[in-house]
Amino acid sequence: MSAAAENKLSILFADVVGSTQLYENLGDERARETVQQCLRVMKQATENFGGTVIKTMGDEVMSTFPSADDALNAANQMQQRITNSMRVDALGTHVAIRIGCHYGAVQLEERDISGVAVHTANSMTSQAKSGQILITSAVVDQLSPQWKALVRQIDVSTPKGQSDEVAVFEVLWQPEEATNMLPSIDPAQRVPAGNARLYLRFRGQEVIVGDQGKVTVTMGRADENDVVIKGNLISRIHARVDAARNRFVLVDESTNGTFIQQDGKEEIYLRRDSAVLTGSGVISMGRVAARGTPLAIEYSVES
Repeated sequence: MSAAAENKLSILFADVVGSTQLYENLGDERARETVQQCLRVMKQATENFGGTVIKTMGDEVMSTFPSADDALNAANQMQQRITNSMRVDALGTHVAIRIGCHYGAVQLEERDISGVAVHTANSMTSQAKSGQILITSAVVDQLSPQWKALVRQIDVSTPKGQSDEVAVFEVLWQPEEATNMLPSIDPAQRVPAGNARLYLRFRGQEVIVGDQGKVTVTMGRADENDVVIKGNLISRIHARVDAARNRFVLVDESTNGTFIQQDGKEEIYLRRDSAVLTGSGVISMGRVAARGTPLAIEYSVES
């Protein structure tokens, strides 16, 4: 076995989301072929943009790229051809993937790679939701201006087995998700100071943001959101709430906009814009929903 050599590369992991559900819906043979079709798309996208497929593991592909732009070009092609396009039966069973990427030094040995950077890339994939591409600041630093304009910081995290925090960025690969950027999240101010909390209540479900709760909450029609709300005017990822800099900021990322009806205040309409949530009231997506109706998300900020 040859001695390991070190090199800096972009490491990308892509895997099929919910493959167990595919087997339940489609049966073993069709599900296996569907997963294999996804793997073929992932491998082809890697090769199309100068990458190297290191290995496949079940429903996952690990690839490396000489540049960050190449990695994101490949990731975008994977998402476009799988998450945006693949329906595999008459009932519309949908296939989706999630992708994570990091740039750093790896140990190259024969046909495999190892090192902290590999674990960090894998951690990004583990945090990604269906249809997401998550990358680290190390990747962002390597990107061209064109790709940098399509990323936004959504969190900071500590990858498993590491002590240092890593800034987590989402790649806005779908046009409907390209929205105005908020200021970066300062790791020292990840959640509001004191005991401030935001409560979101929808159909018996309660989600807590801040004060040791979630730092970011997403809302929309996709099942991977923290608050899932179905409707023909609601986008896949319609809006999110970030807890940062002592505030709770609602960011609309949708086609049809979000309404905020704060108790005792005038209604606010957001489309590809943001607003600070204060007091209590109702959030509704795509159309106005009165408190207590099926599409109303009730919120309250409490200290």
